[in-house]
Amino acid sequence: MNYDEPQNASLHRSLTLPNDIETVPQLNEFIDSIAEELGLDMSLAMSLNLAIEEAVVNVMCYAYPEGQTGEVNIYTEANDEWLTFVISDSGMAFDPTQTKDADTTLSAEERPIGGLGIFLVRQLMDSVEYEYKGQKNVLTLRKKL
Repeated sequence: MNYDEPQNASLHRSLTLPNDIETVPQLNEFIDSIAEELGLDMSLAMSLNLAIEEAVVNVMCYAYPEGQTGEVNIYTEANDEWLTFVISDSGMAFDPTQTKDADTTLSAEERPIGGLGIFLVRQLMDSVEYEYKGQKNVLTLRKKL
């Protein structure tokens, strides 16, 4: 599918966090404020919070070698049609869209570790795209409003 870039964006916000999961509450406040400003219902706000948190925490935990500090940038824009989150980092190149979805038909004990996060993000968002440009991982998540 080809999605048009948001035109006439009514909202532009950005947040930069260190790769430290202790800062996740700041991310949640950021998403909640966006949902409130756009007048989104609680169910959609909770879904967005879950999807964006999952994507950002994965960057925080895996993009940078253990012990190395780095940043996660979250840029958001919205128009009447789309809400877009762009998550970028300068960590190791990794395309989460190439990972297979977790086999949810298997029990938790039978299922290999990993894959549930991107599966969840794909279920909650309408579009998930990845590119590596300018020495950065760029994950773009879109939700139709």
